[in-house]
Amino acid sequence: MPDDLLEFVGGPPSYSVAWLWLGLALIVLVIAWYGLVLVATMPSHRLRALPGVRVLHARLLRHRFAKTVNTITARHRTGELSAEQASAALSATLRSFLHQATGERAQYMQLRAVAAGVLAPAADLLESLGEAQFDSESSADVGQLGDRTEELIRTWS
Repeated sequence: MPDDLLEFVGGPPSYSVAWLWLGLALIVLVIAWYGLVLVATMPSHRLRALPGVRVLHARLLRHRFAKTVNTITARHRTGELSAEQASAALSATLRSFLHQATGERAQYMQLRAVAAGVLAPAADLLESLGEAQFDSESSADVGQLGDRTEELIRTWS
């Protein structure tokens, strides 16, 4: 009886192998999407611990923060930001970068603590940025400080 039924229906369906590969590709795509979302939403301290992601994460951080510094410096050079505003923004950006890159809570550290720890290479620059931000008689060139900040971020290891 089952043979009669197959003859009545027209036989077993014949699907192209392309549909199988398309289905498998979609499953792989969905798994990759979930993996990407998981990695993209992980906190920095967990990303720094993953061997395969560590280098890519560091490169993306350096690129993103250097671009932000470049934008702040350009806004200062066009007169959109005062020297005090630009140096405050540069300092905040540098401290945020240091926190993301190292895990040290640079946003809350005093300069002495920065100079005494793993963030020591940034201490002189942070001091210069603080001087430009808070000393109205400072002769610091904020454009040059912006360039130094960008260089420090790009070369941070």
